[in-house]
Amino acid sequence: MNMPQIALHGLPKRLVDDQLIAATVIEEATASAKTKKISLVQYLCDKQLLSSHQIGESASKEFGIPLYALDKHNPDYFPRDVVDSKLLKKHQAIPLMVRGKRLFLAIADPTNQRAITEIQFQAGVAVEPVLALYSEISETLEKWQEGASTSDIGQALGTMDDVHLDDLDMEAVDESAESVDGADSSGDDDAPIVRFVNKMLLDAIRLGASDIHFEPYEKTYRVRFRVDGILQEMSRPPANLAPRLAARLKVMSRMDISERRVPQDGRVKLKLSKDKAIDFRVNTLPLQFGEKIVLRILDPGSAKMGIEALGYEDDQKQLYMDALARPQGMILVTGPTGSGKTVSLYTGLNILNTTERNISTAEDPIEINMEGINQTQINMRVGLSFAEALRSFLRQDPDVVMVGEIRDLETAEISIKAAQTGHLVLSTLHTNSAPETLTRLLNMGVPAFNVATSVNLIIAQRLGRKLCSQCRQPFDDIPDNVLTEEGFDDIGIPREQITVYKPVGCTLCSNGYKGRVGVYETLKISPAISRIIMQGGSSLDILEAAIKEGFRPLRKSALRKAAQGLISIEEANRITKD
Repeated sequence: MNMPQIALHGLPKRLVDDQLIAATVIEEATASAKTKKISLVQYLCDKQLLSSHQIGESASKEFGIPLYALDKHNPDYFPRDVVDSKLLKKHQAIPLMVRGKRLFLAIADPTNQRAITEIQFQAGVAVEPVLALYSEISETLEKWQEGASTSDIGQALGTMDDVHLDDLDMEAVDESAESVDGADSSGDDDAPIVRFVNKMLLDAIRLGASDIHFEPYEKTYRVRFRVDGILQEMSRPPANLAPRLAARLKVMSRMDISERRVPQDGRVKLKLSKDKAIDFRVNTLPLQFGEKIVLRILDPGSAKMGIEALGYEDDQKQLYMDALARPQGMILVTGPTGSGKTVSLYTGLNILNTTERNISTAEDPIEINMEGINQTQINMRVGLSFAEALRSFLRQDPDVVMVGEIRDLETAEISIKAAQTGHLVLSTLHTNSAPETLTRLLNMGVPAFNVATSVNLIIAQRLGRKLCSQCRQPFDDIPDNVLTEEGFDDIGIPREQITVYKPVGCTLCSNGYKGRVGVYETLKISPAISRIIMQGGSSLDILEAAIKEGFRPLRKSALRKAAQGLISIEEANRITKD
């Protein structure tokens, strides 16, 4: 469905003329802002299509007026009672001064007649618009909220128009079978707090965030979401509400609200429908000015996406499927925290999860609950370590064993013993590449013979942000020598078939990116590589031999993704080079 053409004039035309944004994007943004009944500037900034500085400089040139340095003034001296605070927040405006029957109003878009008219009607005086940066206006409004009385918490936390924020179907997952007395008690004063926390959870789910950070500081408080691997600031509630926000989150996850000196762990389940629920893993950490609380969003559906959705290339997928089909041996997945190792493992387990197989897992913590798989939570307080859980598994007649992480020699030895005695073992390690994983096992003290004979496949992976398919644009002006320097000559794709794209940004994405895709290197332990391991070769020797057998390092896999238009060159460099 084609969007009707909008004649560009004023600020939108200036933004296009300054080559800050494409005409199609600004047309779409103008229409969307009108639908949402907000200013174009607010829409562009909220969607991160442009920065407030870019808009402010263009507006200053377009209207021939200087930018007012709002950040240089103390907001306490601005008149508070002239205009209703809700109206100011709605239109993102700040009253600067009243002189006679004229109100000087700081606003990011002086052509926003709707805002000027409404404020003028409410104040009963003529409004003189003053150009200011949207970011500075927002910060000033937040400072006003900072000084607001906690008796009006709902107003301080901002508008929360979502329906049913009071009565979300939420329950604590009590892993210890111990509850805190009075954990569910909340008075009427906490209703705005409850709504705000619930809204943050729902917003995070809508945006596809993986983590929510609640962070207290001396004079500020902020909430950040990790979306597509990048942290984004979402809200700044008043700092004096930090204890109440922490208490609410701890109550939800059945933690001890009176204990603020040590870290705590908990879980929350949010039921979105009869057959859809989202788990949150909650962790608190004592800081200088309160408790930082991080919620990891655990979507059970991520394990059932299917191997096709993860981003494996055909040859890499075949190697993984062949390793899963073997009755014994070890499959290792490696990469830094947040690189998607858990999803790769669970995808493999989901493929193996049939009635004919007995599957046992030892995890710390259990991130995704799966029907048909025997999952064990590691508990060091009672002596249930990975090694101890593995010993028990081997007496439980298993076919497939998954170990959350190989952290020490004891766990590694038992895992390898299981792989050598007719069991398929899946696990993770923290290394930078697949060849380095082998040397890491050797350095832990595992005999070279055991490593060479038990490990079948090693997968090293990263997650790269996918380019938005709606707004990405070809990067036509890249010199050939730059592509050569980046390594595009050695990726196995002819130069004429390579199309590199760059992020743009639209209403459907975040700064030109939407979603993530896996970038992998898959190392099959061949007889030649086994001999190098037995001879005590280094990771470089293993890498050299693997490349001769067709192995693709992470860098080459990332460049192939860039050549196919899935990720940008900047993103390929971020995850494999920078």
